[in-house]
Amino acid sequence: MKKTLLTIATMAVIATGCQHKTQLTSGIDTDNFDTTARLQDDFYQYACGGWMKNNPLDAEHSRYGAFDVLAEKAQENLRGIIDSVSAMQNEAGSLADKIATLYNIGMDSARLQEQGAAPLMPYLEEINNIKTRDDAWAELLKMHRRGNHVLFGVFGEADKDDATQCIAWAYQSGLGLGDRDYYLTDEGNNKNVRKGYIELMEKEFAMAGYDKLSGKSADKLAKMVMGFETRLASAQNTRLENRDPQATFNRYTVEEAKAFAPNIDWEGYFTTMGIMEGMKSFNIAQTKYFAEVNRVLKDADVETLKAYYAWHEIVSAAGYLSDDFVAANFEFFGKLMSGREVNRPRWKRVTSTVDGAMGEALGQLYVEKYFPAEAKSRMETLVQNLIVALGQRIDMAEWMTEQTKANAHEKLSTIYVKIGYPNKWRDYSGLEIKDDSYYANVVRSNEFDMAYMLSKINKPVDKDEWQMTPQTVNAYYNPTTNEICFPAAILQPPFFNMEADEAANYGAIGVVIGHELTHGFDDQGRQYDKDGNLNDWWSEEDAANFNNNKKALIDAFDSCIALDDPELGLIHGNGELTLGENIADNGGLHVSYLAMQNAKEKKQLNAKEMDGFTPEQRFFLAYAAVWASNIRPLAALQLTQMDVHSLGRNRVNVALPQVTEFIDAFGIQEGDGMWLAPEKRAMLW
Repeated sequence: MKKTLLTIATMAVIATGCQHKTQLTSGIDTDNFDTTARLQDDFYQYACGGWMKNNPLDAEHSRYGAFDVLAEKAQENLRGIIDSVSAMQNEAGSLADKIATLYNIGMDSARLQEQGAAPLMPYLEEINNIKTRDDAWAELLKMHRRGNHVLFGVFGEADKDDATQCIAWAYQSGLGLGDRDYYLTDEGNNKNVRKGYIELMEKEFAMAGYDKLSGKSADKLAKMVMGFETRLASAQNTRLENRDPQATFNRYTVEEAKAFAPNIDWEGYFTTMGIMEGMKSFNIAQTKYFAEVNRVLKDADVETLKAYYAWHEIVSAAGYLSDDFVAANFEFFGKLMSGREVNRPRWKRVTSTVDGAMGEALGQLYVEKYFPAEAKSRMETLVQNLIVALGQRIDMAEWMTEQTKANAHEKLSTIYVKIGYPNKWRDYSGLEIKDDSYYANVVRSNEFDMAYMLSKINKPVDKDEWQMTPQTVNAYYNPTTNEICFPAAILQPPFFNMEADEAANYGAIGVVIGHELTHGFDDQGRQYDKDGNLNDWWSEEDAANFNNNKKALIDAFDSCIALDDPELGLIHGNGELTLGENIADNGGLHVSYLAMQNAKEKKQLNAKEMDGFTPEQRFFLAYAAVWASNIRPLAALQLTQMDVHSLGRNRVNVALPQVTEFIDAFGIQEGDGMWLAPEKRAMLW
């Protein structure tokens, strides 16, 4: 359950490691403001309207915000690192040589055009030679080892009854559109998406030559795949259903799994993947779906399976082939689905590929160049201050009994904090990079990553392993290891500013820290104990109170408008789907505000007005600034349908009225647009 989030101190400051100025800034950029807006009615527009005007969407982006500014900067820094590595004389087979070789082969446009679909053909020919269902099963095993999870996927995750051990988890997978609702509902743009998807398949089947290879027309192949994937989609869990950790943990021994789904050769699968030895049990996350997979493997037409496999080989390869494949994929996934006008330049796409293949190798170089020790030290202090404040908020919760509070304190005291970069770096010596084709190297990288992931199964969980690289502009909480993680790249303005007064830092990175801490106590995280086990440590009374209190957030985000577009219609938020993130925002705001007040009492921040704003006002203005963004209607629609995070505007205008301290800081009154009656405000953490 990874949680996406925010950022902290400018790359220029980090790169030079400059000293603190004697006179700290307010941390508030008044150029971000739209003073024509009345903040009491539309705080987001007031706090972010200037930024939005000064940062219009370009053709490359479907959404561009303060968060994306940092992601772009991080990518530019990675490009500089790769260029430096590529300019050196590197020993053949060295890590530097692998980075340079993969980047250069991806940037060789002429070679990519010359090779066309040739790097893909061996896989398509192998699929076309399938004759029986046994052959189809054998091909599935090969595709899974390459990281192409047709029908289903198997991954290594913690055992929810013993989180110290990693076991196999079988998940629903295999939809080219990613989510069941695209196939099954007409909401928003879904009809156009299905039409465009069929057109994409027809185009790329023909471009790859699989129509001639198979003896079937491209339109027939596309219809076969669409019908088959719709069948799979009909049996899959919804995104909301997948948020229930109890429902998605269903332990089976191999023998029990054979009885449940006899047409899936579980023992053969686990043996081929090298994880049968030591396996006592595993998890089938979505039992309803695997019952359908069991039926599919018995009754599906072999020719349909071949078309389905071939399509998933083609679409997974398209981004690494000649420009006609890249353009076709972008026309659908970029333009039709999210509204982007032009594709990212080649250097960005290739840099992302190298980052995906050797992320920690680049991360080590990134940290050496861009992340000073003082940033990590100051961040560690902030985290400890937030932990103290969350403990205080737990004590203040009138709806909790003393025993559950004691349990909550115990969990809070054992949270594992990761900041900046891992203590040990991943070994890439087994990754083979050759000067043959871009796609061949991507396949070898996928095989390397799959083998790495599978090697963890049936072994103790490595709590020191990171789920994100240091150059990732993000943060997360992991319930099974009870850890929070803040990679180096998030520790920059507007989230964390080494030159700013602490009120702004508490409003920005402080809320991020509080957000991630609160994930340990949101509607999902609260179901895990201090050891990461799925274990109910709540009294019935407290659980009932929690569920009653969270309803205020569900109602608020259900009723808010996510999109009002003449073509796409009026779309409201989804309070249930986004509940965990909304609880985390709510908790993050309350906890960080209290931490700021603690710091104020200790005279650790400027208690006077700066740039015309009190510390309390600067706190909320800094919070709003991290969500400044512009977004296209199609992207807003796509995110509202699929993302567990609310849109940026609603993370400000819907979240802040829930916080009494915000109401007080700006004198919001009944009748103002930002007013919410006290009895309707969520009271959780």
